[in-house]
Amino acid sequence: MPLQDHPATPDLHPVVPYLDPAAPPATRVADLVSRMTLREKAGQLNQRMYGWDAYRRTSAGGFELTEALHAETERFEGLGALYGLMRADAWSGVDHGEGPGVEDSADLADLVQRHVLGRSRLGIPALFVEEVPHGHMALDGTVLPVALAVGATWDPDLYERAAAHAAAELRARGGHLALVSALDIARDPRWGRTEECFGEDPYLTARMTEALVRGMQGTGIPGTGGTGVPGARGTGTRVTGVPGARGAGEFFAADKAPVVLKHFAGQGATVGGRNSAESELGPRELHEIHLPAARAGIRAGAAAVMAAYNEVDGLPCSGNRALLTGLLRDRWGFEGLVMADGLAVDRLARLTGDKVSAGALALDAGVDLSLWDEGFTHLAEAVERGLVSEAALDAAVGRVLRLKFRLGLFEQPYTRRATISEDAGRAVSTDLARACVTLLHNSGAALPVGPSVRRVAVLGPHAATTAHQLGDYTAPQRPGTGTSVLDALRRLAPRGTDVRHARGAALTGADLTAVPEAVATAAESDLAVLVLGGSSARTPDTEFDANGAARTVVSEMTCGEGVDLGGLRLGRAQQVLLDAVAATGTPTVVVLVQGRPHAVPEAADRAAALLTAWYPGPWGGEAVAEVLLGLTEPVGRLPVSVPRSADRLPVYYNHKDTEYGSYADGDAGPLYSFGHGLSYTTFQHGPPRLSGHAVEVDVTNTGTRPGRSVVQLYVRRLRTPVWPRTLELRAFRGVRLVPGERRTVAIPLGAGQLELVGADLETVVPHQAVEIRVAASAREALTAVPLVLEVGPGQSLTAPDDTPL
Repeated sequence: MPLQDHPATPDLHPVVPYLDPAAPPATRVADLVSRMTLREKAGQLNQRMYGWDAYRRTSAGGFELTEALHAETERFEGLGALYGLMRADAWSGVDHGEGPGVEDSADLADLVQRHVLGRSRLGIPALFVEEVPHGHMALDGTVLPVALAVGATWDPDLYERAAAHAAAELRARGGHLALVSALDIARDPRWGRTEECFGEDPYLTARMTEALVRGMQGTGIPGTGGTGVPGARGTGTRVTGVPGARGAGEFFAADKAPVVLKHFAGQGATVGGRNSAESELGPRELHEIHLPAARAGIRAGAAAVMAAYNEVDGLPCSGNRALLTGLLRDRWGFEGLVMADGLAVDRLARLTGDKVSAGALALDAGVDLSLWDEGFTHLAEAVERGLVSEAALDAAVGRVLRLKFRLGLFEQPYTRRATISEDAGRAVSTDLARACVTLLHNSGAALPVGPSVRRVAVLGPHAATTAHQLGDYTAPQRPGTGTSVLDALRRLAPRGTDVRHARGAALTGADLTAVPEAVATAAESDLAVLVLGGSSARTPDTEFDANGAARTVVSEMTCGEGVDLGGLRLGRAQQVLLDAVAATGTPTVVVLVQGRPHAVPEAADRAAALLTAWYPGPWGGEAVAEVLLGLTEPVGRLPVSVPRSADRLPVYYNHKDTEYGSYADGDAGPLYSFGHGLSYTTFQHGPPRLSGHAVEVDVTNTGTRPGRSVVQLYVRRLRTPVWPRTLELRAFRGVRLVPGERRTVAIPLGAGQLELVGADLETVVPHQAVEIRVAASAREALTAVPLVLEVGPGQSLTAPDDTPL
């Protein structure tokens, strides 16, 4: 490493400003950029290697670096960033034995960093970028429930705690930058990446995104004069003081990780639910539905966003200057990092004709860091040919370096090792799993399981395995990790309960040979628990595209990136099993383990009870069993509407204000609406009333068990300059009550939560009449007693500190 091996060079600091830790980051960045060659600058913006190609195991059990890494660092005299050094899955081919585990990940990270520093003339460390969609995607990393399950908790505080744990694990193993799905809105459940969405609603997604940023980065939401609420305050004028600008000099704690929020923007609007397809988005739909979560995440301090694959108004996001610069930077004041999605820059060659100009287009649009692309490797040539300015290159390099300074990598480039409790990881994952289990119907109080039930048949392809509870982007698990529904019921059921098992059917296919055994087992039992659903489990026999998306699925994978469905039915064998077990007359409880809302109207019609657990993580079986047995109350609420069938889509609740009505051949509405979820008790919500800067509602537990009600506040606009949506979620509060308890729930309501972007998509329109409807779901809100508010220029409902909910 030149410059006298710089972390310990205090004598050089007065003459080398970028090495002075007391200097402001802006000063350090400017000084360092001024010393760099075009080749070195281009190198900082490249993230071309797959991290698993940078090392191999030695016969002694350690690691050695590959010729590929040596060639990459030689090419750019260093390395800007390295993706997936610790990634393990079927695509990477990394499993236990060859990949880094919890005991030696930091050793590998430090080995690579030492090599990078030795190749860099200026001693610039590398960023290690890792997937953390629901826990760090590495061997021995804690696996959390997927984002859709997190959305079902309606509990941002719980998720913030889980995100903090994930960040601590990442940093303790040598990772720096976390890639986390947060911004996509689930508008079509046929899309295989629905599991990566917090739900169909921008407000719920925004609150979860804020919690993610707070938990992983440790930053609070600054007072920017707004609320961070959907309605797009800030989609017009530039807002000063946002974290991307004023927080650029703040350092990350050793157990906190900067977040790259995926994906910006509108990827959830993909046509037909097909991955990476075009998105037919008008500007208003983009601003009202797909941008609020990004706006909230940036206000919370998010360090970076990832430009999405899809196009917006004809321009792919990675080449869309109006989106990445005009909106994100100029209007919103964001000065953080923009990363392209995998190979997205090279795709721009379809517009420009070659990859050199594709890289120039992406850089000029606002992309700072590529991923696996060739286009950005030619940036020096693009500057020399006049395809893009060196000033644009310098600005992008500055943003990459600023993040490295904020991480303290120039002072401490190596891992700050810490022991992270495995028990703590399991506890927070299980807490999330308990909170996401959602009871959709419960005919005749079939649940919780009563004392008269002595023989329980546990059936279905999910009953005795944890492999399909985990979701996509999950590392291989060690044998014995997690708990299946069957194992948990056998352990937790009252002594003397006979818990029997028969698989009955596979997840996919039409093999019915195992159905008779399952039916016989059900017929001899007092209760049948039928655990059905889908799977995002990657297997080695799956073929993958160069960006890791599944191309040809030959396993039981029915969901995940690249696994989109034309229909939403379960596999034929599962359907036959459901029909046959229900026909036995044995009360049947259906549990759905899934990454999207499948259409299973038969379960609603024939099963005594229906629950969805989404992908609840390794210990999800324990959470499900606790709910079935009444050891835990069901508290989840739907983050998406559940369709009756794929041919009834779309069914999201916040459509434009035209009645759904019915098709000539059936109901067009959802089977279960957004926000729905039952408890083992009952709640009564009183009419809403205005009290100062808050809406108050009395909530009473009218049943015989304790429980949690989620009070949901919806807005229905009465007078508006543009055509309104039927309902818009604008606040929610969870409240736990014991039997007979009544509590007044006060929901702060700021004027920003009622604002609407005007017809020009620039002007914020505060003057309007609205109805406030408080209910337990979107469907109930349609008939709830409204509170009518006139919100004019002279009236403010803003709380004194304008704190968002």
